[in-house]
Parts: sequence; structure tokens; C-alpha cells
Amino acid sequence: MSEDMSGDAPRDLPVEQAEAINTTVESGMFNTADIVVFVLFVVILLAFFLYKKYQESQVITIKPISLQQFKTNGPETGQNILDRMNASGKQMVVFYGSQTGTAEEFATRLCKEARHYGIAAMSADPIEYDMESLKVLREKEDHIAVFLMATYGEGEPTDNAIQFHELITNDETDLEGLNFAVFGLGNSTYEYFNKMGKDTDRLLEKRGGTRLSELALGDDDANIEDDYMNWREAFFADMCKTFGVTKSAENLDVRNYKLEVHTDLPSSKVYHGEIGSLGGYATQRPPYDTKNPYLAQLNCNYNLCALESDRAVYHCEVDITDSRIRYEAGDHIAIYPENNAGLVSDFGTRLNVDLDTVISLNCIDEFSSKKTPFPCPTTYRIALTHYVDITTPPRTNVIKDLAQYAADEKEKAFLLHISSNTTEGKNEFNDWVVKDQRHVLQILQELPSLSPPLDHILELLPRLQARYYSIASSSKSHPNTVHVCAALVRYKTSTGRAAEGVCTTWLEKMVPSETNEFKLPVFVRRNQGFRLPRRTQTPVIMVGPGTGIAPFRGFIQDRAAVIQNGRECGANVLFFGCRHEKMDYLYEEELKEYEKEGVLQLYTAFSRDSEKKVYVQHLMEGHGAMIWDLLEKGAHFYVCGDARLMARDVHKQLLTIVENHGGMEQSEAEAYVITMESSARYQKDVWS
Repeated sequence: MSEDMSGDAPRDLPVEQAEAINTTVESGMFNTADIVVFVLFVVILLAFFLYKKYQESQVITIKPISLQQFKTNGPETGQNILDRMNASGKQMVVFYGSQTGTAEEFATRLCKEARHYGIAAMSADPIEYDMESLKVLREKEDHIAVFLMATYGEGEPTDNAIQFHELITNDETDLEGLNFAVFGLGNSTYEYFNKMGKDTDRLLEKRGGTRLSELALGDDDANIEDDYMNWREAFFADMCKTFGVTKSAENLDVRNYKLEVHTDLPSSKVYHGEIGSLGGYATQRPPYDTKNPYLAQLNCNYNLCALESDRAVYHCEVDITDSRIRYEAGDHIAIYPENNAGLVSDFGTRLNVDLDTVISLNCIDEFSSKKTPFPCPTTYRIALTHYVDITTPPRTNVIKDLAQYAADEKEKAFLLHISSNTTEGKNEFNDWVVKDQRHVLQILQELPSLSPPLDHILELLPRLQARYYSIASSSKSHPNTVHVCAALVRYKTSTGRAAEGVCTTWLEKMVPSETNEFKLPVFVRRNQGFRLPRRTQTPVIMVGPGTGIAPFRGFIQDRAAVIQNGRECGANVLFFGCRHEKMDYLYEEELKEYEKEGVLQLYTAFSRDSEKKVYVQHLMEGHGAMIWDLLEKGAHFYVCGDARLMARDVHKQLLTIVENHGGMEQSEAEAYVITMESSARYQKDVWS
């Protein structure tokens, strides 16, 4: 359905028709009564069009969610890059295409590390600048443009890099003389690994740019920190050769932000967890997005798994009544979580800090686009609860900056060692921090002489990001609620240390009742790459084990509504799998009822209930002829769930089915499936 809700305006009569009417009247063929009737007809027709236009004017269109709609603490959107660099005296600009904050974090680090080489650098969000001004950046002598580009979804640009991507894919764009370097951020479990990094590097050269350093690809499935550090070393080595700079032995690791303590600010002037504007939750206005989430009530929250199961999957219903939020089956809901209150309090205890002190962290660089690292003024407690990620293992730059606050020389030497770029240091960092999932508080607790200022920790830690979940409902059936199906993340590391997910363990504690009300900051992100076919007669094949069932629950509700309205609907086939039928068969009664009503063809695999493990790809193999028959009838094929193993195995099985039942060679089967993908008949919503 089109997003454009505006109707056609009333139109003038065609010239020929008007002339014909005039001729007829002038010839005397109409008497007075005819004229009265005609005028009355015109008045009624005009009134109808005006009323229709009035009705349509009352409809407020909520546009797709985009980072482009709200920006805070940054320069005016559309600012000229060259003008900004000249005004601030910067030689290097580091653009970041970031969805989860990692590329932005690396950009900040690279700018700080550039000081050691006498290079003044600034980080830049592409959406805040007129990227067309890249064309004139060549006018600045010895300029350096770095692009840290993450890949989102199925090889797409991140929300804040869409306009930049459009610029470099335009054959008319001339970037002759642009000095550039690219580092890509991706995950090798996805099919289009680092596509944005590769495309950016290739297209910048194609448009006339000059590559200063070779492209490197970071892999979040392996060790993206190590990848970044290796690229950084090579990048600065190339800068030394090209521009004749040298690394300074002087300690230039100065802070980016200065602490300000407030003693007399009224509560109304202090942020209390708002993501966007101060007091934004009290006066909420659409559109709702990453900078302006909607504070929604949680209507219900319960575990879908049996009590005796060693797993927990929660079904949550979020109330969006009167919010004007719209969604479609296949979209995602983003939830901003809170950090564990106990961990937050432990920071105050360990560092002997009053967490209710009101503070601001103000950027020292007056030209920086980021005036504060998070909404300020606020309290230490609010910052630790809502704004910074306190449970993700810190990166090496954080460890290195904290080392200076260790009073014990052995502890300081240890921290400097594991944050170094030596092979031994990297290995020990990987073992002690990454594999053991140690977060900053645990490091502070294990190294008693380490006493950094809490404000410096807040400066170093990355922002707490929203968590995205595939929506498990259809707006046709549930227009006022968004349903979430989320697996509780709680596990032991290889060394036995307990680890848990921030959002799901936060949700776990919420049990709404008449006396207990819970609210969540949320927004909906459109997922145009995961949609039901427009023609309801088209068959659909869905493969979604575990919580991969979520979007398909919405799909099935959509298609059930089609049938209930008496319209023709194609076959709806679902392959679902879980470990135990009696333990974690999600939405069992609901799915069986759809099957009974003839809405759904359901095939299930319970991998731990038989001697030989059976997964969804094995079910596909057993029903290959049926799948091929539906594909030949134009069926759309969908996969949702784990990208690392399941999605790959399903893809292999699909190729085998096409090859065997379609009577094709392997190369022909691969071409057939590629055609399905390019025509949006094969869609994936997967995660690692």
C-alpha cells in the first residue's frame, strides 16, 4: 500500500466538454428547469469533492522510520564539508555509516589517534552534511576523507548513509582529486558481507577519487576490534608516506569532554532518560523514530515455554493506541532498554560516587558536531541506566585510557599490555576480556587499585543502543498493539562467567497488572525487504524455527484476514522447528487452529524429541516436490532466524530442491534462486 494518503484534487472540466455545454445552452435546447437541475448537479458534485478533500486532509501520514528525521547536538543539516573543515582547521574528516554505533565509535577513536601524527581530524555523520560538497573537497590541499561504512540488512547502506550511497552510485558524480580511505564493518555470517565497504571503496575510485590506503574489512563474527587496529596501523603508515607526517612520542591522549557539576538546576531542566528532547516523554508528538521514541504501555508479558524448559521466550504486547504509529507484518520494533539497577549502583559503590549528582559532559572542541556524548545535563545514575552500554566488553582504547588510573604498577602494566597492538597483547585481551565477557565494572572489581573518574568512564563507553525485534503481529488483526516474541538471553561463557542480555532480562521482570504499569520507549522501523506479495493469490512458503516464527505470525494473521473477508488467498506453508514439542513449541494452539481452519499448511520439526535430530531443512527435503510446485506457481519464499547456520542450511536445501525437482544443473539452479532474490520472491530476515 502506498504511503501517499493524499487524494486527487477536484479537477476542472475538459475544454471539449465545457465547449459542448456552452454550445448546447446557447442553442436554446435547455429550458429554465433544465438549467436549475444542471446547476444543482454541479453544486452537489463540487460539494462531494470538497468534502472528500476535507476528509483526506485530516489523515496524518506517518513516514517510514529514518535516522534522517531527527538529529540532535549536531551542525545544521546540509552543511558544506569544506567550509566546516576550513572553519575548524581540520585536515581529515572521518565519515561513518553506522546502525548500531560501532562505526561511529571507531570514527571517534580514529580522530583521537590522528592527534599523534599531527593531523587535526573531525568525525562526521553523513546525514548532517551536504555530501555533494565532497566534489569540492579537492580544493583543500592535503585533505583526507575516511569512510567507515557498516553494511545493514541484505547489503544495504545504514539509515544515515543512504543519501551518500545515492551520490556515489550516480554516474554523473565527479569526485576527481578526492583523497580517500575506506574501512568496512560487517559480519561474515551474512550473504552480503561488507557490501557497503566494498562498494564505497570501488565507487569512490570509479568517480575519480585517489585511494590513500587499501580497503580493509572488519568482521564482527570474528574480531572486528583486531581488524580495526590492523587497518589503523596500515592507514597511518600510509599517511606518513604520503604526507610526510611522523608519530609523536608525546602523550596526546587528552580527553574530548569536560565535566561540569550542577548544584542548583531544577528537575525540569535535567534529562531523566529521554532519548530525544528534554521532557519529550511528557509531551509526545509523532513521527516516532530513533531520536524520538514513543513511550508505550506494556499490556502483557508472559513466557511461551513450559516451566520445566531450560529456555524462556517472552510474548509481549506493546500498546500504540492513539500514537498514530503504523506498521505492517514484516516490520521491526525497536526497544530502548535500561541497564540493570544493581550494576548501576555498584558503580557508585566501587568508585565512591554519589550517583544522583547532576552533571554535564561538554565537548572541548567548539567545532565538534557532537556537543555532548549523551543527553545533558543528567545524573550519573540516569547516564549509567539509560545512555551508556555498561555490559558490553570494552574495546582496547577504553582499557588503554583506564590504565593511567591504576595505582599499582603491575595492574597498569597489565592493562597497557592487553591494549597494545602486539600479538601477545591481542591474544590476552581476547582471552581475558572478549571470551570471558568482562565488562568495565568487573574489571574495576578485579583490579582494586584502578580508580578512574566516573565521568571519564561515561565518556569512553559507547551509547546504549535500541534492540530490534521482528514484529509478531499484523496491524489488520491488532491495529492498536505491536506483539514481540523475544528469547531470553542468559548463558555461561566458556570460562563459566554468567552473561545476559540487557533488554530481555529487563523485560523479564515486567509483569503488568492493575497495580503495576510498565512503559517502554519504542519505535517502528520499516522493513521493505520483508513483505508479503501484493497479490493475495500468490502462495507463500515460510521457514522460521524458534523465534524466527515472529514475522510469520504476522504474515499468517494478514492472510487469515484476507480469507475472512472472502477474498482469494494462495497457499500458506510454514516450516517451524524447536527443540521439544512439549517444552518450546511457540504459539502451538494458535498455529494448529489456523491449520484446522485451512488457513495454514503446517510442518514441524522437534530436533531433540527423536534419536536423529531433525531440523527445518530436513522437512523441506521431505516436501521438495510440493515446494517446487509452489515455486513454479510463483510462490514467495521467506526465511527468518539464525544467519550463522540455519539460514545457510535452508539456502543449500532450496538450491537442492530446485536442482533435483526442476531438473537443472547446479549452475542453473543457482541462477534460478538468484532470480528469485532479485525479483523479491526470496526474502530473508536473519540475525547472527
